[in-house]
Amino acid sequence: MVNDNPSRGMASLWTAIVGIVLPVILWVSPPLSAHEANEPFAFRGHTMSVWGVAFSPDGKRIVSGGDDKTVKVWDAATGKETLSLNGHFLGIRSVAFSPDRERIVSGSDDQTVKVWDAATGKEVLSLKHRDSVLNAFITSVAFSPDGKWLVSGGGELNKPGQIRLWDAAKGQEIRSLKGHTGVVVSVAFSADGKRIVSGGLEGTVKVWDADTGREILSFKAYADGVSVAFSPDGKRIVSSSTEDKTVKVWDAATGQEVLSLKGHTDGARSVAFSPDGKWIVSGSHDKTVKVWDAATGKETFTLMGHTEPVMSVAFSPDGKRIVSGSFDGTVKVWELPTGK
Repeated sequence: MVNDNPSRGMASLWTAIVGIVLPVILWVSPPLSAHEANEPFAFRGHTMSVWGVAFSPDGKRIVSGGDDKTVKVWDAATGKETLSLNGHFLGIRSVAFSPDRERIVSGSDDQTVKVWDAATGKEVLSLKHRDSVLNAFITSVAFSPDGKWLVSGGGELNKPGQIRLWDAAKGQEIRSLKGHTGVVVSVAFSADGKRIVSGGLEGTVKVWDADTGREILSFKAYADGVSVAFSPDGKRIVSSSTEDKTVKVWDAATGQEVLSLKGHTDGARSVAFSPDGKWIVSGSHDKTVKVWDAATGKETFTLMGHTEPVMSVAFSPDGKRIVSGSFDGTVKVWELPTGK
């Protein structure tokens, strides 16, 4: 039976993915405080929850997307909003810059992946999973390191997850990667572009050959949804879970657990390695951003300032800053201490 209430389907899916009931959160002015790091710089402009954030490859701009259906581009130094991209008709879950800085990709609850001109804000492409149904969602998007491909992940609650690989210039679907039994929560390319890692709502991590679509590796990481990212050298995978409080590091060739990072008091929604591979950042439902030593698993910094769950985190290209997006409606940039 077709669900004639899209908002009901959306609430059910995102309750399952993030582990909490989604409230409508308007922008508030939280106290700007931090522990063991410099004060965060808050970018204010979104009127609802922020789900996705990313730096441009040169570190000069930041892109964000959220429940207010807009993609925003910011000057990373001043916090000035330089573009607001409108075209999605439901919330945006994931955003990224292309490697050449000329395009932005966004994935939305409206089942579309959109590509935008990063200079003008003009919509260039609009892509849709061909077997999408009313209650399917796009949860994660990424460009390949050479900018030629796009990968998108998503799906429908209680149905097999969807991963699509696209020609980033033409918008043509290249192939579909099938294997997840639940909604695909997260997708990312390896730095050499040869592999794709994905995390599913069923708690598994899968690694795929990007050229053939063949599944290379699959292992159970958690009992529920998984966010994932490769290390810069491609030898490790970092993961987090919406229910499990631990961030884990895995051998990307064998699937063996290498480290278990403990310190969050609630599930973590987003994880990333620093560009040099020495650090890991995680954003959690406990409203904190944590930085970890990637070699030892030691918690190095706890960054506090958000007043609601942190949904997305990313390092700047030079590894000196972290950007975070939260249910509190703000985008924050954190300057890490010199030498870190």
